[in-house]
Amino acid sequence: MNVWKLEKGSAKGVVIACTIIVFWLMAMLGALLTPVGYSLPLNILLILLLTHLYTGLFITAHDAMHGAVSWNRKVNLFFGQLCTTLFMFNSFKVLFPKHYDHHKFAGTENDPDYHPPHPVKWYLKFLLEYISLRQLILAAITFNLLRLWFPVPNLLLFWILPSLLSTLQLFIFGTYLPHHGEHQPQNRHRARSQHKNHFLAFITCYFFGYHYEHHDSPQTPWWLLHKMKDR
Repeated sequence: MNVWKLEKGSAKGVVIACTIIVFWLMAMLGALLTPVGYSLPLNILLILLLTHLYTGLFITAHDAMHGAVSWNRKVNLFFGQLCTTLFMFNSFKVLFPKHYDHHKFAGTENDPDYHPPHPVKWYLKFLLEYISLRQLILAAITFNLLRLWFPVPNLLLFWILPSLLSTLQLFIFGTYLPHHGEHQPQNRHRARSQHKNHFLAFITCYFFGYHYEHHDSPQTPWWLLHKMKDR
């Protein structure tokens, strides 16, 4: 197994994390200030872009769980907490131990992300595993504050809808497709990997369709997973 990890002192992971966050903020502000009735194709494009960037926030937080944003533990914690908060007030403190259980017990009844066999029921249980009353209250308060400056249709279309679509994207490409069904006994990660196509792998889920490779090398940041696939 070859592992690509950040070298001590490297700032590349931080730069990539900041780029995703800045792009998300800029796209969100632009979308909230764009009249909904201006252009249907533009609305669709903004929704798709924001969905992808929401997914990028979560993937960045996920890398922070594995120490793959920075070699500095405190910097990882900062980006993990920031990105989960921006992703509709998720809790890094809750996600962190559950994700480690996912790696430790992947594809078993002790895996908090594994709820076979029906995909719709699995997705709903996947959501309920992480949604909390605290999160809903904070989202409701923020929505009512934001509506003082931005139109409600914009908030619904560009702030809320992409976050929901992103959970579906993460579920399909990062959980269901890699872990559903039977796995060979020698597959110790109980995970599969999508066919090699770096462009599709990036736009679908930041290379996390290469899921066996991630489980085989969890400290490899998302932007280096294609190197694992190349091998």
